[in-house]
Amino acid sequence: MIVLKTEGELRLMAEACRISAAALQIAGEAVQPGVSTWEIDRVARRFIESQGATPTFLNLYGFPAAACISVNDEVIHGIPDKSHILKAGDIVSIDLGARLNGYTGDNAATFACGEVSPEAKRLMETTEQSLYEGIRKAVPGGRIGDVGSAIQTFCEDRGYGVVREYTGHGVGRELHEDPAVPNYGKPGRGVRLVPGMTIAIEPMINEGTAAVKQLSNGWTVTTTDGKLSAHFEHTVAITANGPVILTKC
Repeated sequence: MIVLKTEGELRLMAEACRISAAALQIAGEAVQPGVSTWEIDRVARRFIESQGATPTFLNLYGFPAAACISVNDEVIHGIPDKSHILKAGDIVSIDLGARLNGYTGDNAATFACGEVSPEAKRLMETTEQSLYEGIRKAVPGGRIGDVGSAIQTFCEDRGYGVVREYTGHGVGRELHEDPAVPNYGKPGRGVRLVPGMTIAIEPMINEGTAAVKQLSNGWTVTTTDGKLSAHFEHTVAITANGPVILTKC
């Protein structure tokens, strides 16, 4: 069931999203050679809690950390680890959210650790731009398929693989609400977008094949060919005046 938010609820949700966005920015600033993914998670958690909020991801479905931190060929759901030390040239995807007043934000971005290769930079730039291509289509009267098609076309035209097994989603009182928001699709298909909907749009784009696999830890998803993956995400409100990015610093 799709839950529409009132103006008052959107104001509450916007505050949770503000904290989520700030936490992501602070976590991204911690991405440096020699830093562990566990340290980055600790930085994010401390900030969220300092704002009177709680980390949405912590213990959700049993996940053991405040942030999913995925490095290089890890697509999503990387588990922070003291032994995972970043090195120059890595790309680091951080996905996190903050819960406040009964609502949650959700956002993600991929950060460069020191100098990265031109190929990595191009992948990151394409993935981030595809997010905004999708957001532009998140207008009242449009369809979920319009959003996914925009992302898919933008990335596949540039030779990248678009992950199929994992998608964006509705978000609000729960992290995962209806509807699913795939990063692929056909224009004019799927759920109609109406004011009051709040959705997380999150392209997960691979340098090579779109195929992915889950590791034995039950969480981390990687590319099957070992090539890089990037991930960007915003929580977006559908309004009468068009899409509004709630997780924008």
